[in-house]
Amino acid sequence: MEDLFYETKDFFQLKELEKMAPKQKGIGKDQLARIKIAKASVKDVLQGLVDDNIVKCEKIGTSNYFWSFPSAALNSRKRKVDDLEAELEQLTKRNEDIKKSIATAQDGREDTDSRTELLATLAELEQRNEEDKLELQKFRECDPVLLQAKDKASVVAKDAANRWTDNIFTVQAYCRDKFMMSGADFNSNFGLPEDFDNIP
Repeated sequence: MEDLFYETKDFFQLKELEKMAPKQKGIGKDQLARIKIAKASVKDVLQGLVDDNIVKCEKIGTSNYFWSFPSAALNSRKRKVDDLEAELEQLTKRNEDIKKSIATAQDGREDTDSRTELLATLAELEQRNEEDKLELQKFRECDPVLLQAKDKASVVAKDAANRWTDNIFTVQAYCRDKFMMSGADFNSNFGLPEDFDNIP
């Protein structure tokens, strides 16, 4: 469709382009039906060209007019080339800056005897640190803070269990008074052991 504008060097409305675009490329009615070029596809292609700034669009009155001239395409391509060259220059400069920063970072990191010795000491200390962490894990169960937290948690759990036991005794007393049910019958009906009582 871009060629249509360049060959005619004219401006068109969308309806004109929908009629002319298939004919301009030598597509007959049979071929048009076969490859299913619809008015919507002409509109989509045209919108893509407008979005890419290849075809210009201007609303005059109630109509939209579309045009593109070869000189405009040439200028557009020149601008694109200029933009790409500027981007290339910027990326080249950035590449040089990165190379300089790498060279600066490598200064003082040459392989010397003292550096090699320090790196070996560092590796040895890191390994020893890992071994100490593993050793510490073995004694974690004896940690006083952890033991104190477990004691507090067990007191809370015991209080909660006794609270629920008291609630069951309340229900048991209600059933005994309301339904004349003995404590043994209540326990057997609800699957409670005979020695069911609070935790001391």
